[in-house]
Amino acid sequence: MNDRPSSWKRTAADIFAVLARWLLGAVFLYLGLNKALHPVEFLKMVRQYDIVQSSLLLNSIAAALPWFEIFCGLLLLAGVVVRGTAVMLIVMLVPFTVLVFRRALAIQSAQHIPFCAIKFDCGCGTGEVFICRKLLENFLLIVFSVWLLAGYGRKFCFRYSLLSGDAQNQPD
Repeated sequence: MNDRPSSWKRTAADIFAVLARWLLGAVFLYLGLNKALHPVEFLKMVRQYDIVQSSLLLNSIAAALPWFEIFCGLLLLAGVVVRGTAVMLIVMLVPFTVLVFRRALAIQSAQHIPFCAIKFDCGCGTGEVFICRKLLENFLLIVFSVWLLAGYGRKFCFRYSLLSGDAQNQPD
């Protein structure tokens, strides 16, 4: 009888992980497509952060990043290479969140307004957003990515379902 609650909890965690994977996949697919369809606007947003001095590198980032986000979104939606994709999302989200936070602090310092009243287009593909909302969204995306990195929801992934039949037929 003790196996039932832990089995139910594991199943609930797996279902939550699948929903998180689909949500992350849809978000990154949407944001990547929005940036890819508006490359000049995205290039202007990237330029505002003043993190890259080389115009070649700046153009390369602005050209490649949207397609990388689309690729990550598709991988998550398909359930392929989920943990590796989760790592890549964390590697992208953490520095981007820090950059957005630093830019918001600079705006706050220049305009002398409350932090959560700051609203600007961070270049994420959603237009102008209030900074506290954007930071919360990024935090949740990072949490969902970490959840996937932990391996939850694997049995609902494409690769796991292909290999699970082989693993069951192998002798111990």
